[in-house]
Amino acid sequence: MKYVLITGGVVSGLGKGVTASSIGVVLKSCGLRVTSIKIDPYLNTDAGTMSPFEHGEVFVLDDGGEVDLDLGNYERFLDVTLTRENNITTGKIYQSVIEKERRGDYLGKTVQVVPHITDAIKNWIESVSSIPVDGGTGPADVCVIELGGTVGDIESMPFIEALRQLSFSVGKENFCLIHVSLVPVLGVVGEQKTKPTQHSVRELRALGLTPDLLACRSAQPLIGSTKEKLSQFCHVPVANILNIHDVPNIWHVPLQLQKQNAHEAILKQLNLVSKASPPELREWTEMAESYENLTTSVKIALVGKYTGLTDSYLSVVKALLHACVACSMRPSIQWIAASDLEDESARTTPEAHAVAWETLRSSSCILIPGGFGDRGVPGMILAAKYARENKVPYLGICLGMQISVIEIARSILGVERANSEEFDSEAPELVIMYMPEVSKTHMGSTMRLGCRRTFFRHPRCLTSKLYGNAKFVDERHRHRYEVNPDFVEKLETSGLQFVGSDESGDRMEVIELLSHPYYIGVQFHPEFKSRPRKPSALFLGLILAATGQLEAYLKSHSDANSYAPQ
Repeated sequence: MKYVLITGGVVSGLGKGVTASSIGVVLKSCGLRVTSIKIDPYLNTDAGTMSPFEHGEVFVLDDGGEVDLDLGNYERFLDVTLTRENNITTGKIYQSVIEKERRGDYLGKTVQVVPHITDAIKNWIESVSSIPVDGGTGPADVCVIELGGTVGDIESMPFIEALRQLSFSVGKENFCLIHVSLVPVLGVVGEQKTKPTQHSVRELRALGLTPDLLACRSAQPLIGSTKEKLSQFCHVPVANILNIHDVPNIWHVPLQLQKQNAHEAILKQLNLVSKASPPELREWTEMAESYENLTTSVKIALVGKYTGLTDSYLSVVKALLHACVACSMRPSIQWIAASDLEDESARTTPEAHAVAWETLRSSSCILIPGGFGDRGVPGMILAAKYARENKVPYLGICLGMQISVIEIARSILGVERANSEEFDSEAPELVIMYMPEVSKTHMGSTMRLGCRRTFFRHPRCLTSKLYGNAKFVDERHRHRYEVNPDFVEKLETSGLQFVGSDESGDRMEVIELLSHPYYIGVQFHPEFKSRPRKPSALFLGLILAATGQLEAYLKSHSDANSYAPQ
């Protein structure tokens, strides 16, 4: 196995995840099979209990793993299906070592960070890197490892030491280290400053790791003298100093790396030149350039709880992008904090309330994504009601579907106190209930998670048509609450149709509104499986409906299984 390690220095948030994904794309374009591992040095076992405001979205994998959002980038860029084991955390490592100690696996030895923790890290990496993730058989050719955080962080020290040992044990021809750093420009001086990168590389070398390549982040392309200075003080050849400057969209990053012959430097370091072919990125180039040429945009109102940090909805944003590009449109996402739509907001923050409603009314479609807790729920209900009454294309995901059920129960059926057990456990009419098999005492990994099959109860429903007239669909889930089966029959008298359910037929998964051009709610998260060239069917349907193309699309695809519009 060949390893490419991505580390970061100077500051966090430089884009190590995009860099790692892009390097994977370039190596894959050379005919190599690629897998990925993300190391997160935090003590959490996984990302499942972390706040979206603090850590961005929780990405869900097929096997139910709740992982860092960077694994979503890996899946989208490389078109692979990863497992929970591809995300290593300090919590997982320490938990596995302590479990071994309790079983007596260490034969009475003193259990220490070195060698027991570092050995566990190395064993985990070597084991996971051999698991195929691209549908093929046998291990991949290259494993791209991203080390989260910044070099020098106390919490990442055991991982640095383990990776130092790994590089020594596998040999130089099987290990390539790429250090991502920042080259800032001070406003007063206007000069590209190399000192932060010099110090970062010095810190890395003091820990026993020497970078083979530097990936320098900057606002503008690096000038020649800057590269020469970095080469001199960081002991990296000028040809191995890559510049990843700001670009209009991240699809350009793999193209940047290819133009700078990053693949040649990596292949030479890993002794893979004879096995690899010249990079073939024609389709990727067309995709990146086609987006730049799009001139028409569509306004999408995204009504959510965590709009203060757009990374909280990263997969939703990417799924909207994929769908819009397939429709030859640019997404214009209008971020609306659900609480700003509430009646209370009209009294306390009238300006924000007025702007929120003006934005909602001027949008071509409305999307309510997933979330937890009761904050902002009244605003979401008002948004769903507006979409229903004004025939505005609407997509509700997870919580968004439950919001629709509550709104229809209140507004159409007259059940004024209809609610979810999540928001008011004492409500007399709980149309949304806690799933009986889910733990009420433990939060981590206790939800209904991962890829599950949804069967269509109405074969000719709109959702089935969008999925290519499928009888069922496999999508990823992450929820604790469900539609109360006792209310399904009553709710369907309102015109609401439950068109999809699980294998039991009792757990409702998909809703549609018969009298509406596009009003769909799903309990699953279709955004997690969206890909640049394979947009999610439901996001595609939303954009088609918002741009007046849905009817023509359905007519032309009545006997086809393709998602992309002609």
